[in-house]
Amino acid sequence: MTEEARNSDPQVGPAISVVGPGEGETIVLGTTRMRVLEDGSHTGHRLAIAESVLAPHTQGPPQHRHAQHDEGFYVISGTVRFTVGNDDYDATAGTLVMVPPGTPHTFANPTDQPAVMLSTFTPDLYVQYFRDLQAVFADGRPLTPQANIDAMSRYATEPATDLA
Repeated sequence: MTEEARNSDPQVGPAISVVGPGEGETIVLGTTRMRVLEDGSHTGHRLAIAESVLAPHTQGPPQHRHAQHDEGFYVISGTVRFTVGNDDYDATAGTLVMVPPGTPHTFANPTDQPAVMLSTFTPDLYVQYFRDLQAVFADGRPLTPQANIDAMSRYATEPATDLA
């Protein structure tokens, strides 16, 4: 086969995924709105990506550790305060925070302005956690600390109780 023929053959393989503005699965967790851009179904479950909008003065989850996945946060706008162990970091637009497995962390928006961040989960394990939390809200149940811990435990995550 000639090089020209090889280059004109149709490509066979997985289809690309394109998620346009306003598309994707929306998950609302109190004052946080999350848009799932990739839930892992197009990446062989190696990677999930979500965009989150944190309303002003939004508290994040309790400080916790993931046993099986890395989590990345890229701040698009506003300021997000990351607490890692006993240290606080105020991340502004253009900042990337990577959290490896086992590292205690949480985040919040302590400011008067909304904050937007892009989050990655490798592997995609943790997207279902957010769906589970949304189901708690949808059922009209309060998101108690115990309900949150129960949901975390299903996804190889535990609260960092040694830092409470």
